Amino acid sequence: MTDMTMGSTPTVTEGGPADPTVREITVDDISAALAAGLRDFRAAPSFGLVFGGLYAVGGLALLFVLTQFDLVFLAYPMAAGFAIIAPLVAVGLYEVSRILEKGGTPTWPVVLAAIPHHGTRELGYMALVAVFGLIAWVYTAGFLYAVFFGLQGFSFGDLVSAVVTTPRGIAFFVLGNVLGALIALALFSISVVSYPLLLDRDIDFVTAMITSIRAVVASPGPMIGWGIFIGTLLGIAILPMFVGLFVVLPMLGHATWHLYRRAVAA
Repeated sequence: MTDMTMGSTPTVTEGGPADPTVREITVDDISAALAAGLRDFRAAPSFGLVFGGLYAVGGLALLFVLTQFDLVFLAYPMAAGFAIIAPLVAVGLYEVSRILEKGGTPTWPVVLAAIPHHGTRELGYMALVAVFGLIAWVYTAGFLYAVFFGLQGFSFGDLVSAVVTTPRGIAFFVLGNVLGALIALALFSISVVSYPLLLDRDIDFVTAMITSIRAVVASPGPMIGWGIFIGTLLGIAILPMFVGLFVVLPMLGHATWHLYRRAVAA
């Protein structure tokens, strides 16, 4: 069940001799990775449903906290920024795909034991990077809200009305999304292959992030398209009270592993 037949020619970007070699990928590679990800989800659905469920429960808990502390204006940026930590939650899914790729049968003891066995410290550092990115995302949203609306509190309905019907609300929405897109692009670039790379190899997290950036630079169109696709699909999955994450997260998680295998040479 290996996914190692690559149609593209390896492209080496600037880096040291020990750095991983990145390949140029195409839209066909992304389509193949999605198909392989769906296949892995069908082969071991229990893992995907559990990890997707944990992610969904975390989102609901976060939404509950925001409403309890009257921070409704952060609901949208938090829901959008929630995608930042998705690659971290999906680490277990990468391990499931790796086991399936080798022709093995994943079990919970094997998957859970493998996660801390492969680069615990480096994955921990990447987790800190993801949390820092989420904090920066939310801080930016809070700062913009204060600039455009001051410290005035709104109910969810009043806030939506202000955003879509007033000039300052429209400016807030546009500027917030532009800045959010820039932050998302930066975080996506350093993480798109970092997590599976750290799980797969004995490598430090800085090299993993640099390799991830090199992979994006080698294939900017397909990679940015992949990031937009991930964000859009996660956004749709979040809309029905996070229920869609039960399916979307595992499919994207498994697909990310296979895209990594195509973007970074063995």
